[in-house]
Amino acid sequence: MHSVGFRILVGIVMTLISSVALAGEITVTDVVGRDVTLDAPAERVILGEGRQVYLLSVLTPENPFQHVVGWREDFSQADPDNYASYSARFPELEDIPTFGGFKDGTFDVEQAAALEPDAIFMNIEARSATEEAGYDDKLAELNIPIVYVDFREDPMNNTIPSMRIMGQILGKEEAAEQFIAFSEEQMARVTEKIAAADPERPTVFVDRAGGYSEDCCMSFGDGNFGEYVEVAGGTNIAKDIIPDTFGTLNPEQIISANPDHVVVTGGNWEAYVPGGAWVGVGPGADMEAARAKLDALTERTAMTGIEAVKTGNVHAIWHQFYNSPYYFAAVQQLAKWFHPELFADIDPDATMKALHERFLPVDYRPGYWISLDHE
Repeated sequence: MHSVGFRILVGIVMTLISSVALAGEITVTDVVGRDVTLDAPAERVILGEGRQVYLLSVLTPENPFQHVVGWREDFSQADPDNYASYSARFPELEDIPTFGGFKDGTFDVEQAAALEPDAIFMNIEARSATEEAGYDDKLAELNIPIVYVDFREDPMNNTIPSMRIMGQILGKEEAAEQFIAFSEEQMARVTEKIAAADPERPTVFVDRAGGYSEDCCMSFGDGNFGEYVEVAGGTNIAKDIIPDTFGTLNPEQIISANPDHVVVTGGNWEAYVPGGAWVGVGPGADMEAARAKLDALTERTAMTGIEAVKTGNVHAIWHQFYNSPYYFAAVQQLAKWFHPELFADIDPDATMKALHERFLPVDYRPGYWISLDHE
């Protein structure tokens, strides 16, 4: 009896020791090269951007919001269709305190401190504004670490490290690695075939958020969707014109380049531009309405006489692929548009369905892309 009791006591002690070890101090290197020391796994985090939930959903699909004590209010406005799916499944997200932005100077340090977060995940594009406003120093004084991640400025290079960082901090390394393996596998289905076939590359104009405003035309340089185009076997007409990730082309530059394809990024932006000319692709989108809006965009001056309009190679794709770890599905769809025969065996809808079934807590609803040529 004494022996049994002793073994039970030893087991309890070892469990306690293991728990303490698991909740120890770690140091991670964020995507801007800063070493950040904090206790992990983190139990309370603030999201500097609400759409970081795209990754949290992979790491903690049982409840992506269980550790979120505050977030920037952009998910409901920038992606209301996915927000609706998540709020139906996890109604508690409606009660999470919201913050203003770091870049626009409306972040409330005192509010953040009152929530006692273990870490704040911040996108790297907010770094300059954060440091200029002194937010980083104020938060450091309160022992609240900032960890920079990136899914937008350089997603092809920073998404996987960002996933690993967040996985480390939340104690979800295995979940992160499983998703990374899936992502790399899906990307390889395009990159390996492009490398082997070395096809002739069509020229492509990416119309960033086409129809969002009357101005024309926002686009991408040699990054983000501009890089997706290159990886998918196309040539981005703006890569040598726009020096950074984001920029603008004028109509004359587009007409002169005479692109073979136009890819418009779109989404449901009713919260920002009610009744706008934007193309509302995304989960559960109305495809007839999206096609009509896409067709209307070909009437703009910048589309005058270009090859893409003549052939119907004008497409729309979900804008949020530019800001989420699901970019591999966008690359697959671009490759299928640019090289339909080479990628006849790839079904990006099936890829998105597998993504949702294997990793995400909400069901897949098609509607992420549309094209004028055959749909």
